[in-house]
Amino acid sequence: MTPDELRACCLDLNGTHEDFPFPQNPGVSTFKVGGKIFAFSALDEHPLKVSLKCHPDLAVQLRAAHAAIAPGWHLNKRHWNTVTLDGSLPDGMVRDMIEDSYDLVVAGLPRAERLRLDRA
Repeated sequence: MTPDELRACCLDLNGTHEDFPFPQNPGVSTFKVGGKIFAFSALDEHPLKVSLKCHPDLAVQLRAAHAAIAPGWHLNKRHWNTVTLDGSLPDGMVRDMIEDSYDLVVAGLPRAERLRLDRA
């Protein structure tokens, strides 16, 4: 997955936008829904990596099964994975993890915000 494909995959999800909130790291893209981050990536780094929210039990299973998936770097390691996009994981799997992260964040939004996203 290329940086452009990663960006497009994140922004294709309903109600999302890209932001650069870290002045100390201006190259770090954050992808948000309802004002909450569901993905982080420094899109110009090599190898390309993305940090994604994950259900804690699944996070442990994914890390055990795939060398390219590690505990979230500088994040709550119980809820975040950092995924190295080095070609060892199928793009479809990466898309599924992005969608799962998005879904976890949306589920935590207030009901009114979730309803607004459903109507968009």
